[in-house]
Amino acid sequence: MEITEDKTRILLHLDAIHAFLSNCYWSKAIPKQTVYSAIDNSLAFAVIENNRLVGFARVISDFTTFAYLADVFVIDEARGRGISKKLVAHIMQHTRLQGLRRFMLATQDAHGLYTKFGFQHVTDASPFMQINHPMIYTETIQAKA
Repeated sequence: MEITEDKTRILLHLDAIHAFLSNCYWSKAIPKQTVYSAIDNSLAFAVIENNRLVGFARVISDFTTFAYLADVFVIDEARGRGISKKLVAHIMQHTRLQGLRRFMLATQDAHGLYTKFGFQHVTDASPFMQINHPMIYTETIQAKA
């Protein structure tokens, strides 16, 4: 098993990454071109085992003050082997992600994993604002119909 940041190698698995992301709660129906663009414009990580993608994550960052961890997943048949811990540990040790003022993520179900790496619930959300379109990909599909 290896973790790579080589986008050329990662994009060889674009179909698998898209297949997973387009069926998960945070990016339901995401278009393949959007996944490609997201990978191209972020620091991406793929976990490869026997030439097969088993995990993925990406970080959106200015590499100086802020980063956002996104799209973290391990395929179902590879879960329970500590791959997500190895992947997040690799990301957290990355030289370009050291000394940041803020490193954020959003999750509905993996709080236990991320607290092991120092992530905490936002205690005062009052400074944070957002524009949120959680169903943007499915709304786009419905609008075109």
